[in-house]
Amino acid sequence: MSQLQDSRALAFLRISVGVFFLIFAQYKVFGTQFTLHGGFQFWINKFLAEGGAYPFMIAVLRDFVLPHATPIAFLVAYGELAIGLALILGVLVRPASIAGVIFMLTLLVSSDYPGASAPLWQYFGASLSHSIFALCFLTFLFGDAEAVWSLRRGKPRSNPPQE
Repeated sequence: MSQLQDSRALAFLRISVGVFFLIFAQYKVFGTQFTLHGGFQFWINKFLAEGGAYPFMIAVLRDFVLPHATPIAFLVAYGELAIGLALILGVLVRPASIAGVIFMLTLLVSSDYPGASAPLWQYFGASLSHSIFALCFLTFLFGDAEAVWSLRRGKPRSNPPQE
């Protein structure tokens, strides 16, 4: 594969993940159920009730997240929007990817616990919905995800992909 093909593949992945994040964000930002009417609290309580939270996260969710649910719900909603826009537009991809990795790891330890008696491989299986996105964000962080199909600001990279 040529460098240009690699850059296009990475850009396609970046934009695709961005679209997912816009889909995740749109109902939270443009509606009020998630942010103001208990939607966020519903999910946190579900994670706690169904044993989805890793044991070390239970106290954090119960004693910090739930008492501050409304501002955290807005942070989640607008964070997803910002990540999605950054990835689609190809601007601030590295900062968005750092935020994305932190967000995915937070969701993973809050909702993907397979149980204390689960074999090791089930920890990986239980985390797929969040670990796959975390791996994408790591790829954007360490790769040149803004090389093509972006509105990148600043000076161009020293070696742009060749046609």
